[in-house]
Amino acid sequence: MSRLLLLNKPYGVLSQFTPEGRWRSLAEFISVPGVYPAGRLDADSEGLLLLTDDGALQARIADPRFKLAKTYWAQVEGVPDAAALDALRHGVDLKDGRTRPAQARLIDEPAGLWPRTPPIRYRAAIPTAWIELTIKEGKNRQVRRMTAAVGHPTLRLVRAAVGPFSVDGLAPGEWALREGDGSALLAGR
Repeated sequence: MSRLLLLNKPYGVLSQFTPEGRWRSLAEFISVPGVYPAGRLDADSEGLLLLTDDGALQARIADPRFKLAKTYWAQVEGVPDAAALDALRHGVDLKDGRTRPAQARLIDEPAGLWPRTPPIRYRAAIPTAWIELTIKEGKNRQVRRMTAAVGHPTLRLVRAAVGPFSVDGLAPGEWALREGDGSALLAGR
């Protein structure tokens, strides 16, 4: 039976078990042997990271060919208008190609969102807004590049969900074990 761990990865932590430079590692939070990240979440991003001991499940989660939805909350500079949101929904041109269409909508700051350490830089003259963005691909730093492409750089990025799994109920650094929970993701291979 495969093991699936849901971790609320804090800001400043790499998606690997060895630290590098100023960044911390998963080893500070997870002592379960034999599990590895299924996909990546940049050190300057936070939220849901899945880990598993099942290679097929790991590939299914991480490989964009399977189009597993990933939902992000992005706090952006400025307040996106309808045109910016529409551009995100239809795909934006990045240096490595056009993104697939995404779901994008303005939201209030997510309820129960933990404070980030360190906090984002506050600038009184520039308002911020939150966007919920759901994508089904995984280009490098994609959400940050997408919001920047429509004129609203990301200040804070939280992955809220991967497929049917969410970060709900997990404080930063906390994880939950789901024995055999990955079978639903493997069913479609």
